[in-house]
Amino acid sequence: MGSSQGSVLSSNVAGLVDGSSTRKEMSCLDSVPVYVKELIAGGTAGAFAKTAVAPLERIKILLQTRTEGFQSLGVFQSLKKLLKHEGVQGFYKGNGASVARIVPYAALHFMAYEQYRGWILNNYSALGSGPIIDLLAGAAAGGTAVLCTYPLDLARTKLAYQVADTRGSINYGISSSQAQPAYHGIRHVLKTVYKEGGMRALYRGVGPTLTGILPYAGLKFYIYEELKRHVPEEHQKSIVMRLSCGALAGLFGQTFTYPLDVVRRQMQVENLQPSVQGNARYSNSFEGLTVIVRNQGWRQLFAGLSINYMKIVPSVAIGFTAYDMMKFWLQIPPRRKTRSASAA
Repeated sequence: MGSSQGSVLSSNVAGLVDGSSTRKEMSCLDSVPVYVKELIAGGTAGAFAKTAVAPLERIKILLQTRTEGFQSLGVFQSLKKLLKHEGVQGFYKGNGASVARIVPYAALHFMAYEQYRGWILNNYSALGSGPIIDLLAGAAAGGTAVLCTYPLDLARTKLAYQVADTRGSINYGISSSQAQPAYHGIRHVLKTVYKEGGMRALYRGVGPTLTGILPYAGLKFYIYEELKRHVPEEHQKSIVMRLSCGALAGLFGQTFTYPLDVVRRQMQVENLQPSVQGNARYSNSFEGLTVIVRNQGWRQLFAGLSINYMKIVPSVAIGFTAYDMMKFWLQIPPRRKTRSASAA
């Protein structure tokens, strides 16, 4: 009995010494397709980053959509008022829909970026392998991810737009006599919106979203990869370096495309505003921009931008860092540089 236990213990120790356990774990990961690993890495990074900034995301939506009682408040006062009305739970209202959207969105976004990048390198070698490839691949990946997950973004916005007081009544930034029935969750939002207007209604506001996401997603990857190229080799794996590069990428990318995000949010909640019920306020992105400037002032195009900086900088930084760390943990091979490297 003792000799049997001793032999088992000896074999386990030997396995640890010669690395057989590690090799077994590596062989399991090796059997997983690379694109699946990229999906897992992207989805995990997106969920982690989105949840970390959920309270700021909620406040940003309330400011963008001019919800009554919030349009003239600052970030701190808005958070304080939301805490008073809905408690800590209010900070994460709509976050379920947000995470349900961001997991497939981020997974598709990062995976599609890698796939588009490889495809461009292999089929359009004349473009070289510089940052322009990251710009094109990032833009295409952003558009793909938006089209696949947009209804969930619509649901997230409608849920976040509702502000309940401690007695449970719902306020949509309008008087209580005009209030709409409350949405009770992601499925209820999607079912109600589809019943009201079909698939077209589920994609209300997708125009400005695509118009904004193509340059934003492209710039985000472009700036991140370009900044990393200028970092000395010995600091390439530094978490602080990745956080810094990701923060700057989010800062610059978001600034250029923020007004289109405001148009998108207002289009998504316009049926909850009785002054425009029954007819669309904005038929396209350009009209949305001009109407907002004319009726609400040009400052409204940047409503919530300061809080968006507070949100997007850590969000993009955390997202890129988590993605790079997940790629390392999942043993995703280094990205391809040229056609010959791909073949090798």
